[in-house]
Amino acid sequence: MTHTIPDLSKEKVNLETSQIAWKELQRFFANGSAVFVAPDLDLVEVAYQFSIDNKDQVADWLQNSQVGLVSDQQALAWLESNAEVWAVVVKPWILVQE
Repeated sequence: MTHTIPDLSKEKVNLETSQIAWKELQRFFANGSAVFVAPDLDLVEVAYQFSIDNKDQVADWLQNSQVGLVSDQQALAWLESNAEVWAVVVKPWILVQE
């Protein structure tokens, strides 16, 4: 089975995705690099689109409020509930999904 470059990139993103306690990500939220990904989106696909700098797709998600900086309210709710979130780093961002 041959892999194309996008397949390998997505596979790499998938391997770098993990579940983590939100409280462990507070410093990323504090410096404005924590990005919320709506639950109806595929976190790996979003991370891949970020990694290839697909500005049009990211702009669509932003416009539809499916992606955006984690809000103060969301961060507090996750902290208070001791939430575990899915996260993946796409420098300079950390993408987070409940």
